[in-house]
Amino acid sequence: MKLILAVLALGVSLAFAQDGPRVYVSDSQSWEMSGGGGGTSGGFGGAVHGGARPQTAEVIKTLGEKCPTVRANNIREKADYIVLFDHEGGKGWVRKDNKIAVFNKNGDSIISKSTVSLGGAVEEACKAIARDWEKNAARFRQEEPKQESSVSQKSSAAPELKGAKVSLSSAPTGADIEIDGAFVGSTPSSVELTAGDHVVVVKKSGYKPWERKVRVSAGDVNLSAELERQ
Repeated sequence: MKLILAVLALGVSLAFAQDGPRVYVSDSQSWEMSGGGGGTSGGFGGAVHGGARPQTAEVIKTLGEKCPTVRANNIREKADYIVLFDHEGGKGWVRKDNKIAVFNKNGDSIISKSTVSLGGAVEEACKAIARDWEKNAARFRQEEPKQESSVSQKSSAAPELKGAKVSLSSAPTGADIEIDGAFVGSTPSSVELTAGDHVVVVKKSGYKPWERKVRVSAGDVNLSAELERQ
């Protein structure tokens, strides 16, 4: 009997491993700058051009290379994990950090950090997803049919306050957004928060941090941060 149970348990774990976690990569905030210059004994000339260049497709490609068991999914609600990526490389020819944050389907932050390369950022995300998936794969998959079968029961129950969408902007733009101590993106951006109290911090190099405590219940919340120079 013990042998049969062990085989069944192994089969279940293998099924989840083969299924693999579904990952949604949020649209990234990124910039690319390029320039050139030249001159003669009497003068000098140069030009710089650039602008926003989303790295979302590149993150998905790198994710597939670094995490072969992970499946990219373009439906946010179907994903087990949400990846936020912010790349600042190339501004003024100074190498910047690549910030990455990953949240599981419960909304919990499982990693939030910076690396010097896109590949390094994605690799850190892969490790965090693998660790969390090993602990929660069975529970995440078992929760799916329960959610579908309980639709009729929920329809007769009192409405739940799930939270709100918080839209954040700043002057100047391109500032880091931290919510409850975790990096979640750059301004301007929208973030879905669960009901309750949260601490929102907006940071940008050369400016004083902007911090607010907000209580989320329902509906949309708009926040605008006027950053002061240090």
